Amino acid sequence: MSFNGKVLLVDDEPHIRKYVSVLLRTLGSPIIFEATNGREAVELFERERPDLTLLDVNMPVQDGLETLPLLLAIDPDAVIVMLTSLTTRQIVEEAAQHGATSYLRKDLPRDELAAALREIIATSFEPDADE
Repeated sequence: MSFNGKVLLVDDEPHIRKYVSVLLRTLGSPIIFEATNGREAVELFERERPDLTLLDVNMPVQDGLETLPLLLAIDPDAVIVMLTSLTTRQIVEEAAQHGATSYLRKDLPRDELAAALREIIATSFEPDADE
């Protein structure tokens, strides 16, 4: 599998954006756009129309749960994965109710996070074998 699509990576922490970018590049040659908050994310999403959006839950200015429905209003079929280091049942349920494709713990060990990203990409973008 080689993922070469556009990715919007939204997180207020530069080291997390760098870490996730490195992992994404092990899966192919994606074009990665970065935003530090939800407001920036909406602008970039509208302009770049990414194939995959990785959206942090907790951010200043506008958090991920506020941003998620705004992104889906632009593209109802968008693949949006919530990133969080605080996994509570309430956050997961709220993200699912708002239309998130999935969620990932960004504090997972490197191999587990890479495998989870690979699975999400394969499920969301790989053509079916019978096509």
